Amino acid sequence: MKRLFDFTVSLLLLIVFSPLLGVIALFVRMYLGSPVLFKQCRPGLLMRPFYIWKFRTMTDKRDENGCLLSDSERLTSFGAFLRKTSLDELPQLINVIKGEMSLVGPRPLLLRYLPFFTGVEKNRFLVRPGITGLAQISGRNRLTWDERLHLDVQYVERHSLLLDLSIMWKSITQVLKRNGFEEVTERQLLDLDVERMSIPSSAAISRGMTVNGTR
Repeated sequence: MKRLFDFTVSLLLLIVFSPLLGVIALFVRMYLGSPVLFKQCRPGLLMRPFYIWKFRTMTDKRDENGCLLSDSERLTSFGAFLRKTSLDELPQLINVIKGEMSLVGPRPLLLRYLPFFTGVEKNRFLVRPGITGLAQISGRNRLTWDERLHLDVQYVERHSLLLDLSIMWKSITQVLKRNGFEEVTERQLLDLDVERMSIPSSAAISRGMTVNGTR
């Protein structure tokens, strides 16, 4: 039922939003250049890799040595608008139609994070990754990694069509109100691999115990 729901709704949304998708693509081409779409390999269901699609939000500006500038320097005001309104995520409807993603589920993270999930946190890969999820309606970018991943596992344990509908509705209202979104900088939140590589082994074990619910 979930797969049928995802496919039907995503196809309808693509048809309804096709004029908007065309306008966004035109503005991305004008203000950010080519290619219009950004793709990146992410782990999906059972950790199988797939390419996630988004509208491009950053330029290719480089320094005098030819190195790419930082994300904050390459992110334009138009790109920030796309992120705040989640319009950059619309191409992922194609991922949903292809069966690589779901409308609701844990967000697909980077491949390099895979070695840094605890055993319980790996349960997030028992379902398809989603365009939105429980973590996104519970604080979005304001959550710590431990909080996000704990909510992902909670979703896997509780997921149902009714929960999906509730998450979708709350996601829409949050986007319209622009609640819970902040551009995360390196000072605010480290990448998961960087954060967990810097945790002493005893602290990492303690974190794993907390997530496992044994303390």
